Amino acid sequence: MSANAKGALFALLGFALFSAHDVAVKYLGGQYSTFQIIFFSVLFSFPMVFLMHLRERNADNLFPKHPWWSLLRVVATVVTGISAFYAFSVLPLAQTYAFLFGMPLLITVLSVPMLGERVGIHRGSAVIVGLIGVLVVLRPGYVELGLGHAAGLTAAVGAAISSLIVRKIGNEERSTVLMIYPMFANLLLMAALLPGRYVPMALFDLGTVATMAILASLASLCIILAYKNGEASVVAPMHYSQMIWAIIYGYFFFAELPDWFTLIGACIVISSGLYVVFRESRVTVSENTPVLRNKSRAETGTTPRISTLINSTD
Repeated sequence: MSANAKGALFALLGFALFSAHDVAVKYLGGQYSTFQIIFFSVLFSFPMVFLMHLRERNADNLFPKHPWWSLLRVVATVVTGISAFYAFSVLPLAQTYAFLFGMPLLITVLSVPMLGERVGIHRGSAVIVGLIGVLVVLRPGYVELGLGHAAGLTAAVGAAISSLIVRKIGNEERSTVLMIYPMFANLLLMAALLPGRYVPMALFDLGTVATMAILASLASLCIILAYKNGEASVVAPMHYSQMIWAIIYGYFFFAELPDWFTLIGACIVISSGLYVVFRESRVTVSENTPVLRNKSRAETGTTPRISTLINSTD
């Protein structure tokens, strides 16, 4: 089996596990507040990050070299986590993914002011087509839009900003700062927001949160192995396989079937994202390759960022 084939298979397995994680988020979202789910998600994920930090004996590693960019990234990541978890709780899985799949298009647009990237007519056109796909999913004027739709779009924007900041400072900033700060901020903020919203959790539901942490860890390991084996241009498109799992999981666990508008809009967004990945993989097109180097799905601050984990293991 070729290295790229191994990379693709590891990525498919990893994103299947991530989708199972999102099923757990949606299940818990029907009974508990988003703040409570995120708080316990981070609480169960912290041991892994703590053990990784034990290897770094220098206490200075906790102080960011780029404090303002790090602060903006923390804010963007926390907003992404709250928005994504809420969207999964109230929207069908397939619809939430359709919004999150717009992240590469937003990365492309925002890379111009944040990284000085030059976006030509090809990628620019792909972004416009992808945004049309998002409008097809939203159907403004025909479907009553709610807070869940706004949350899905906000999660995509926040994830794009967070990704670009990592691309901007990642070569200079300490991996410990990139991993711990968003998770620690989530833990403190969610703990502050919990009073008055906390609902005692059944043992099964606590086990579900623990399972979420395990699934996220296994999924991250699979994605790391995928990028270690395969080229980014082969691994990155596997991200969109989550739409298949969204349809399967949505049907069997929540009796959800996406309507044709959601499917058509999602196909438009996915096609646009794939075209952006294809264009960036060409040597002379992109100086920064912000989408290809993302190597992570939307970062929520509940588990370590995959691209940071990859760099820390190199």
